[in-house]
Amino acid sequence: MVSLPRIRYQTVEFGDVDIHVRTLRDHMQYLDVDGIAENLGISSATWPIFGVIWDSGRILARHMAEFKIAGKRILEVGCGIGLASLVLNHRLADITATDYHPEAESFLMKNVVLNKGKAIPFFRTGWEDEGGGLGRFDLVIGSDLLYERGHAGLLSHFIDQHANPRCEVVLVDPGRGNQGRFTKCMAELGYAGRGYTPENEACAGLSFKGRILTYLR
Repeated sequence: MVSLPRIRYQTVEFGDVDIHVRTLRDHMQYLDVDGIAENLGISSATWPIFGVIWDSGRILARHMAEFKIAGKRILEVGCGIGLASLVLNHRLADITATDYHPEAESFLMKNVVLNKGKAIPFFRTGWEDEGGGLGRFDLVIGSDLLYERGHAGLLSHFIDQHANPRCEVVLVDPGRGNQGRFTKCMAELGYAGRGYTPENEACAGLSFKGRILTYLR
């Protein structure tokens, strides 16, 4: 008999706003019916990563709770459980979410319902995929995306493929050592970048020692 992954319900507070989230109970959960994730190159060890809330995701979501979004079409790359997208959706932003994991959309849609929000457009896509109907965006966001050496080139190309001529990119990076390589790739594509440490209140209760990276073109 197949054991279903255990689920956790929690509420994440952003000032006076409560975001309700259905996640995996922890990073030990796993279920890959018909080997769909395995066929996509997602191992049993990495399968649960999408389904829990990481510190970088909390920082990004808190940053987006006050970010200027008026008139911007926004893309969250590698959304995972989609906490930042849910915050932006609460703010009635024009937000689209993407992730490579085959279960990310299901969790995101259930969380939209939990928060009584409007549907968030979702695309399951990899950074090597071309086109896909995503279109172009004014703001691209993401958290903890540079966890392998080769991701710098792949991610920068994917972002540029879906960026408007004038575009801002905001990434929360916990410091895995690939920031410099990514910044160089973005500079070659015409983006000026800088990084800074989040304010203390944004990291309250978190053991976060990374940076918020911003790039403008």
